[in-house]
Amino acid sequence: MNSAIIVENVWKRYRKGQTGYHTLREDLYNLTGRLLDFGGEKKRDADTEHIWALRDISFEVKPGERVGIIGRNGSGKTTLLRMLAGITRPNRGKIKVRGRLGVLIEIMAGFHPELTGRENIYLNGAIMGMSRKEIKRKFDEIVAFAELAEFIDTPIKRYSSGMHVRLGFAVAAHLDPDILLVDEVLAVGDAAFQKKCLGKMENSSQEGRTVLFVSHNLASVINLCPRAILLVAGGKYDDGPSSDIVAEYIETTQQGQGERIWNSPNTAPGNEKIRLHSVKIVSDGKVTSEVDIQKDVSIEIEFWNFMPSARIHTSIHLLDKMGYDVLASSNLASVNLIKDEWFDKPYPVGMYRSICTLPANFLNEGRYSINAIVLTDSVNFEVFEREVISFTVHDTGVMRKEYGGIWIGVVRPKLAWRTEYLEPLVDLQQKGNK
Repeated sequence: MNSAIIVENVWKRYRKGQTGYHTLREDLYNLTGRLLDFGGEKKRDADTEHIWALRDISFEVKPGERVGIIGRNGSGKTTLLRMLAGITRPNRGKIKVRGRLGVLIEIMAGFHPELTGRENIYLNGAIMGMSRKEIKRKFDEIVAFAELAEFIDTPIKRYSSGMHVRLGFAVAAHLDPDILLVDEVLAVGDAAFQKKCLGKMENSSQEGRTVLFVSHNLASVINLCPRAILLVAGGKYDDGPSSDIVAEYIETTQQGQGERIWNSPNTAPGNEKIRLHSVKIVSDGKVTSEVDIQKDVSIEIEFWNFMPSARIHTSIHLLDKMGYDVLASSNLASVNLIKDEWFDKPYPVGMYRSICTLPANFLNEGRYSINAIVLTDSVNFEVFEREVISFTVHDTGVMRKEYGGIWIGVVRPKLAWRTEYLEPLVDLQQKGNK
């Protein structure tokens, strides 16, 4: 059987500070590098300006396979999908893809913001080589799946992030692709839509379509993909049954130091409006990745705001070691226990720190990670940095003096219990004899 995807000894290099697309400047640099002998100090200086996003990656995927791609941020997952989609090319090695592609890698990829949802569906179908008749046959199914009938003739520049994702996935999955490439953008959608997307990908595989799924939600990878590939620092670390690869990923993931800092707003996560400066885990007054279960733990998010009079709020997603969502919280008046002085106020240009505190004796022991999010106008995602930092909660054993086992669940709060003495046993016996 011919492979649907063949990746042979692929390497990909980016110039530091470049955003991932293969530029004309990089093409010229690579061409002259091959034709001319850059030697000595000159070559060493040039090498220090680049970073290898992927290093000697090789694998094959058979038609109808569902394969998960996992790894930490910066391990090369999205770069690999971009190359498979033909958005960018490898510096070395070969990629062979057999069949029509359905691609959902970036929220607005393949869409024209000035066109309506209807027009973008036809545009994407034409790009995929479909006739207008073929697209029309699929149109109603796409709109129904995306749940956007009311807004299908609205320019998509007015869509929210979730609406973009719904339309993008519906188009990618329904225009008869042979291979479906899906990145973590599904995380922007609501839980019900994510579940529907996972079901669609499973059905696509049963119909003979190939699925490559990049996700930080390890449980979804195990449930959807019989096979997974683990990337570490741009290289293929392992390839095999999903449950085994996920367990290996958890084992090999090193604990952080309790903080991530970006000193330059030019390279920090975000956009021209807002950039992330740092995310820290603070407990007992110290920055740490090791938290005593009996201590409060605070997540501190610092960010630069470059937009005058912006309406901003920060948010976090707390995930367990398998990537399940444990909780979400936002600095909004309706979900805050205290009154923040910046509620409903425009933010001047400057740097800010938002702090969310989880109480002591709330989380169970185990490893957790944080998605750091900064939004404007409550709906626009300016920063969405997934698994930006992690920490481990350690049970000090106080609650095990009376209970020797491991407490089940992701939370282990101390709750208010009381027992009341209702009546003597003799009274109960007398009632029973009547």
